Amino acid sequence: MQQTKEELRHLILQRRSKLPRTDHSAKSKQIIKRLFLLDEFQKATTILFYVSYGSEVDTHQLIQQSLSLGKTVIVPKSDTAQTSLLLSQLKTWEDLEKGAYSILEPKQSAFIPIQPDVLELILVPGIVFDMHGYRIGHGKGYYDKLLSKTNITCIGLAFEIQIVDKIPIEEHDEKIDIIITEERMINCNK
Repeated sequence: MQQTKEELRHLILQRRSKLPRTDHSAKSKQIIKRLFLLDEFQKATTILFYVSYGSEVDTHQLIQQSLSLGKTVIVPKSDTAQTSLLLSQLKTWEDLEKGAYSILEPKQSAFIPIQPDVLELILVPGIVFDMHGYRIGHGKGYYDKLLSKTNITCIGLAFEIQIVDKIPIEEHDEKIDIIITEERMINCNK
């Protein structure tokens, strides 16, 4: 019998949060290294990054490196009333503060609104990913709403322990194109 989304979310969150700190850091670095080698990442100049928190693949160093490389770094701010993401250009790491859900977001004073149609690449967080490009997040649909409005390459960053064969999908679920783990790159469009 296939597990429900809620069961999978709970199981993988538990698994991910048990990763020892040193493993988490080393595996995050391997994933980021793979991302930097990816053609889509190298060519993209305007990229939506998620600002990692908790046991997610760490993107803090990646964001800072991308800023220093001169990429246009875009980060989300949660609009909790609409359960949607507002996008802002990030000029400097210091422009971030804890926002909704205790995730680092642009300060209101540093918010530079960006429309999704200028994005060339989206990095997507998630708790569970499957081989077909479907993902389970925290269940509020923030990223699915954004992805439904775009048609650009979306890359999920995940630890190998977050990959399952198949996730139960619903009508509103959006696919991503590539998943990068510390062990491999999964092309979900094959």
